Amino acid sequence: MSSCNGNCSACDSDCQDRKAESLLAKLNEASQVGKVIAVMSGKGGVGKSTVTSMLAVAMARQGKRVGILDADITGPSIPMAFGVSECQGADSSGLSPAVSSTGIQIMSINLLLDNCTDPVVWRGPVIAGAVKQFWTDVVWKQVDYLFVDMPPGTGDVPLTVFQSLPVDGAVIVTSPQGLVDMVVTKAVKMAGMMHVPVLGFVENYSYLQCPDCGKQISVFGQSHLEQTAAAFHLPVLARLPIQPQVAACYDNGQMETVDTSALQEAVAAIERV
Repeated sequence: MSSCNGNCSACDSDCQDRKAESLLAKLNEASQVGKVIAVMSGKGGVGKSTVTSMLAVAMARQGKRVGILDADITGPSIPMAFGVSECQGADSSGLSPAVSSTGIQIMSINLLLDNCTDPVVWRGPVIAGAVKQFWTDVVWKQVDYLFVDMPPGTGDVPLTVFQSLPVDGAVIVTSPQGLVDMVVTKAVKMAGMMHVPVLGFVENYSYLQCPDCGKQISVFGQSHLEQTAAAFHLPVLARLPIQPQVAACYDNGQMETVDTSALQEAVAAIERV
């Protein structure tokens, strides 16, 4: 069109030259972030935040600079896992995240509340806006890998993350329950709709190993993840057992002491992104 000024956002004409508008939020100018990896579950109760924490620790042990953006606004738990309780402060550049004992940068709504037990009673758009601000207003300092701990489901916040952040890949956390197969499928399909590559699955609570005889006990029933993974041509990156010591480390802010060797394949998949 001869009258076109190139500003599609201010034009209501449906011409052939119209460009798709990007919904990506602008990263804070003082931040440096390499790859963004979403950790999602499709449903709650599968230990997604535990897996997020372990992936971050495993990547940090590889010598990478790591951050965790806790996008689970109404159920934040990442600060507890790392024993941090407040941000490092704020200046004209933005808000500095908390930093764990091994240098993992963490941003969570619980770091901004007067009391970590105060509920966040916000409607969806406000919650989504807060997650976006963790990208635009927080100063992430030379982060190689930023893990986004997503809330369960496929609602406002996961949609905001996929639309507003340049997500390079997603790891889907599951558990060996029949119901999970259905919600895992929903998560995979959502990632596909948002053009986010799924790197693979991490099955948590896969089994309990008897401390006496070493037998693996399928507490939550027989896993069907192999079939689900094969249907989508995706790999199973890890199967994590039920480990009371991991739960204790999470509760006591000592996740950086946990053995993450079972996640080697998952780490390798993330490094290939």
